[in-house]
Amino acid sequence: MPSRTSNLRIIDPVLTELMIGYQNSDLIAEHLFPIVNIETEGGKIPVFGKEKFRIYNTIRALRANSNRIQPEDINNLDIVLDEHDLEWPIDRREDSEAAFNLRAWATDVVTEGIQLRREKFCADLAQDASKYPTGNKITLSGSSQFTDGTNSDPEGVIDDAKAAIRSKIAKHPNTMVIGYESWRALKRHPKLKELLSTNSKRLIRKEDLQDIFEIENIVIGMSLYQGENGETINDVWGDNIILAYVPKSRQGARQMYDASYGYTLRKRGDRNFGVDTYPEQGGKVDIIRATDINRPYLLGAEAGYLISNTNG
Repeated sequence: MPSRTSNLRIIDPVLTELMIGYQNSDLIAEHLFPIVNIETEGGKIPVFGKEKFRIYNTIRALRANSNRIQPEDINNLDIVLDEHDLEWPIDRREDSEAAFNLRAWATDVVTEGIQLRREKFCADLAQDASKYPTGNKITLSGSSQFTDGTNSDPEGVIDDAKAAIRSKIAKHPNTMVIGYESWRALKRHPKLKELLSTNSKRLIRKEDLQDIFEIENIVIGMSLYQGENGETINDVWGDNIILAYVPKSRQGARQMYDASYGYTLRKRGDRNFGVDTYPEQGGKVDIIRATDINRPYLLGAEAGYLISNTNG
């Protein structure tokens, strides 16, 4: 039987809307692992093959049988979601004395904590070379690193990566995530500046890279996290570049039939993604708690390409 305290837990629609609307522009993991809502915390999802890319015999002679496809078996991936939650205690005395909306601040803090954890999880997954097949990754060294402005060739490396993805899934990548250190090298690279139509001495902009690399969605991984010692500040997205094909949503929904790099699977429902409150200490302390049941999955490594060690 549920306790009286659990019965008093209330989903707060206002704070939940704050959580849903919260945006930190430095958090970019959803560009590689967009959110897809599902009904359960576990189960199987289909992993489709490459039947759509084949050339079939479609000509039918008069009174002949139709040209039948022999369907391949559809593989399945076992999935298990994780519950992530953080809570913040607010004494009713401090709430009444605060010169700002303490509940909104608490919601932002717990929301940021959960989202930053997901960002780090996605970044670790995307930057793990062991997740990629041969031909879908490269580790630069020596003169091929982008800090060597004379000998390295960023445009050539990116073009090879695009070709590798196309050869596997018959589509070019449409998304690129650039780690902060890689971005610092790219925006100063003399060969990229030469490819601009202007003689300006300015630094390369993200919009310039979209034109040079012909990739419509380029984002820079700027987020940081505090080390376990509480002193060092580290980049979430390191000295790497990830290219990926991520299907666009159709009429507000994503189609699982398209080859895709990855998704973040989230359990649907306000008790699985939202903010609730409950009392403690005889009703004198209110707890603001955010919950998000999800897990990112790198579903199609062939739809991605990892360029590591760009900056030396």
